[in-house]
Amino acid sequence: CSFQKEYKVVVLGSGGVGKSALTVKFVSGNFVEKYDPTIEDFYKKQITVDQQPAVLEILDTAGTEQFASMRDLYIKNGQGFVVVFSVTSMQTFQDIQQLRDQINRVKGQSNSPIVLVGNKADLADYRQVAPDMGESLSRAWSCPYLEASAKTGYNIEEVFRVAVGEMSAVAKARSGGSGCCCAIL
Repeated sequence: CSFQKEYKVVVLGSGGVGKSALTVKFVSGNFVEKYDPTIEDFYKKQITVDQQPAVLEILDTAGTEQFASMRDLYIKNGQGFVVVFSVTSMQTFQDIQQLRDQINRVKGQSNSPIVLVGNKADLADYRQVAPDMGESLSRAWSCPYLEASAKTGYNIEEVFRVAVGEMSAVAKARSGGSGCCCAIL
């Protein structure tokens, strides 16, 4: 296969959980200190998957309710999902179940590649969601769980690497295990 694979990741979560901070840290290495609500931002980053160059397209979505209607479209076009909550907010942890239900509904399947992310892991003194709660939910969803910190950079590369791995695994399973999508005529 000589063409570059593209992976479309949609970053979902409530407002203020750090979706943009995670994404910007991964793409540019910078930490965004000020909170500026996103409508939608689109990023591309060259990555390597299985020793092959690939492009990761990341859609950073709005966490606010007024843009919820746009979410179906994002989910429809996404191949994998990074579902983010803040470990400092129990409410954002409770909100993500609805996001997974929406992914399953829009995709018409229950095995979409999802990575569950507890962001703001550096704010241990303000933690409301214990690590075992995230791990327990990830087992229920059959998906990986990572804690991360956009501020310190902790696990940021890993979040997106794992998301690509999940998308690759699902793509291979759906194509009968070959993982390649080239037709030789």
